[in-house]
Amino acid sequence: MTDSAEAPFVRLFTDGACRGNPGPGGWACILRHPASGHEKELSGGVRDTTNNRMELQAVIEGLKALQRPSRVEVVTDSRYVADGCQSWMPGWKKNGWRRKAKGQFKPVLNVEYWKQLDTLLNQHEVIFTVVKGHSGHPENERCDELAVAAAEALS
Repeated sequence: MTDSAEAPFVRLFTDGACRGNPGPGGWACILRHPASGHEKELSGGVRDTTNNRMELQAVIEGLKALQRPSRVEVVTDSRYVADGCQSWMPGWKKNGWRRKAKGQFKPVLNVEYWKQLDTLLNQHEVIFTVVKGHSGHPENERCDELAVAAAEALS
């Protein structure tokens, strides 16, 4: 994590989609640098995946696209991603990437994605804002459109 107040501020809008769950999926993100007005859209698809994986992949790809440590606001409609990053991950790591379920430790689902995200989160100062999906939020709607198109291209 960067602690420099001089690090650039970036807004990262993300979304994931899946045609069936599991099925062909897509992810998308918009990187916006408010100080310069520069904006970049990224998207991609995976032939056999889940919605949660695509939600995670969107954040991973957005953070990977940053060229230097930054202050980042991730805007997502995925409570799963936001809660995982903000609340659950420290306990998972402490327990060897396992979660407690019905009194027993179980492997964390999608652990390979969470581990990638953990590495990237440590390179940046990241906060999460959760928005309601399909509620007219312009950037969330655009990310959904790109993610669905990426998934449909594989159908």
